[in-house]
Amino acid sequence: MTYAITFTDRERAELLAEPDDARPLDPTEIAGRTLASLISPGTELAGYLGQWQGAKYPAVPGYAPVFEVTAVGSEVQGFKPGDLAFCLGGHRSAQRVRQDQAVRLPDGLSPEIAPFARLMCVTMSTLTTTTARPPAKVIVTGLGIIGHLAAKNFAACGYDVMGVDPSAARREFARQGGIQNVRPIIPLDDPGVAGQVALVVETSGHEQAALDACKVVRKRGEVVLVAAMWQRRTELYAYDLLHAIFNRYVVVRSGWEWEVPMVPTDFRANSIYGNIAGAMQWLVEGRVKVDGLAQAVSPRDAQNAYQQLLRQPDRGLTLLFDWGKL
Repeated sequence: MTYAITFTDRERAELLAEPDDARPLDPTEIAGRTLASLISPGTELAGYLGQWQGAKYPAVPGYAPVFEVTAVGSEVQGFKPGDLAFCLGGHRSAQRVRQDQAVRLPDGLSPEIAPFARLMCVTMSTLTTTTARPPAKVIVTGLGIIGHLAAKNFAACGYDVMGVDPSAARREFARQGGIQNVRPIIPLDDPGVAGQVALVVETSGHEQAALDACKVVRKRGEVVLVAAMWQRRTELYAYDLLHAIFNRYVVVRSGWEWEVPMVPTDFRANSIYGNIAGAMQWLVEGRVKVDGLAQAVSPRDAQNAYQQLLRQPDRGLTLLFDWGKL
């Protein structure tokens, strides 16, 4: 029997049994048992609250599991039973994907650390498409798990990074993680910052952060909107934003991670799976450190896990489901 964490209603997560997939493996498929899966709080809490995809229930969330390969198809080349692999599957106790939809974990990378590569990948699309080059100044607004990892991604590549978040707890998580330059708000009155920033990576989903970002960047600077605007938070006028964009020659664009292809193509070397593989290499090399960012919990405690992330966001940035605890 396979088990899946399932949103059965608004603010209700349950661990439900579902029939095993008894079909024979296709020649290029691999399958295995899930070891760990990481929560992406922004997207998953939107689904938990009924703000995502029309609030259709039941729904299985998640896209960051690591599994142990237990079976491979007859034409599979890159995997064998016993290998550890990552895929974009949900929070399920078993995974089954084509081999080109999985990434083998590099030697030495634990299944508890590897899922962070998926959340690093969210802003690696911005990293690979931005016109800003090191050692340019970069501001990351919002220091939840996506922004936290964005700051580490850009710092690892030699950018001069500042993190911004009104939450003292999140700023402290950032400092403990090695992101020392953190502020509660964008310092628009600091002459060493205002007009000097090449790129703002906006991960908070807050209109004020987007407006301040447009005011702080240098002429022709970029503001990349990574976070979805799930709800209106301010009474700002569009005029304020458009005025800043026009007069500062700001390039504002979506930070939609799927701007890059899933796999490399002619003339497009960067890709989603390539970025995930690269992020895993950074993790195993220690270029990006994620130790202590996620407490491991049992999938049976899914309801408590989502409630904690929703009601007590300052307790931690995210949580990891340890499927061995079943």
